Amino acid sequence: MTIILFIIVLAVLILVHEFGHFITAKKLGMRVDEFGIGFPPRIFAIKKGETEYSINSVPLGGFVKIFGEDPDDTSINGPDKGRSLINKPKWAQAIVISAGVISNVIFAWFLIAIGFMIGLPVSVDQPGFEDALDQKVVIVDVKKDSPAMNADLQIGDKLVSLSTESETIKDFGEDKMRDFISVHGGEEIEIVIERGKNNTVTTSAIPIAGILEGGYAIGIATDVVGIAKLSFFDALWESAKLTKDLLIAIVESFAGFITSLFDGTGNFSNLAGPIGIVGMVGDASQFGWVYLLNFVAFISINLAIINSIPFPALDGGRLLFIVIESIVRKNIKPIVTNTLNTIGFVLLIVLMIAVTYNDILKLF
Repeated sequence: MTIILFIIVLAVLILVHEFGHFITAKKLGMRVDEFGIGFPPRIFAIKKGETEYSINSVPLGGFVKIFGEDPDDTSINGPDKGRSLINKPKWAQAIVISAGVISNVIFAWFLIAIGFMIGLPVSVDQPGFEDALDQKVVIVDVKKDSPAMNADLQIGDKLVSLSTESETIKDFGEDKMRDFISVHGGEEIEIVIERGKNNTVTTSAIPIAGILEGGYAIGIATDVVGIAKLSFFDALWESAKLTKDLLIAIVESFAGFITSLFDGTGNFSNLAGPIGIVGMVGDASQFGWVYLLNFVAFISINLAIINSIPFPALDGGRLLFIVIESIVRKNIKPIVTNTLNTIGFVLLIVLMIAVTYNDILKLF
């Protein structure tokens, strides 16, 4: 079920991206030869006007064929050259190439807005969400080789109660939780958590010294999370702010990773490929549809940022070619752009294989 869900998520995100290219190319008078759902081999196709709409057998997204996207003699000098992407003004080319990335960001904004209207989990530390409903202490990190890890506490677990032989606490905040754990150092604490949707788990841990300065702890970091349920317009506004914050955070994280590759501190093991994302989709779905919507929005923003990188075969690389052509006032020879895009595509496939191999190693 998780794999099927992952395929659906991936297909939707790629279709959203390709639809952005498709609709802007149409609106700007470019010839679109095909809009495909899935990848070949083809199952069937319907031609409406000049465009073929196809259903294909590999359900991993979709594609759009814009006349002149990969320039050849026909698209440059043929009878329909005026509707070729390569012969359109640079601003029109830039809009079409950018439209996929923009569509992914808009889609993320839309999903987060739906989440806010249904009821989205938020940190009550965020301004404006102090009165969020159903506030609970949630684990956001588990220290390696700690009592918490040995007790199988996991990120996302909601703390329901803490008990010793002499005392039990419920409906507590972070301060009360920390104080309870600290004063019961060396004692076994029974921990009741809510994991996923309506799944209660009981475990135990013994607080030890040395994790926190001056006290006992079990090795967890927590946050107080509540449910924010907003009206339509408030949801759109808060979703826009959260989308902006996610964009900034992901760009900064990615920039930090790139920088670390040059100073020798980079760690590819932190990257997740298809297999890793399958697991994340499954984990998110266990917490409910709202969590899944939020995670899909996060992946959509990641796809937008990755596609914006100025690397051949990516939208950012195609935009870079357009910028260079605008500066030198001369088109780059098609054989150069096509060759660079092919090389870039091969390198991306190699990277994907390496990351997938890393995902497999993490399973063992």
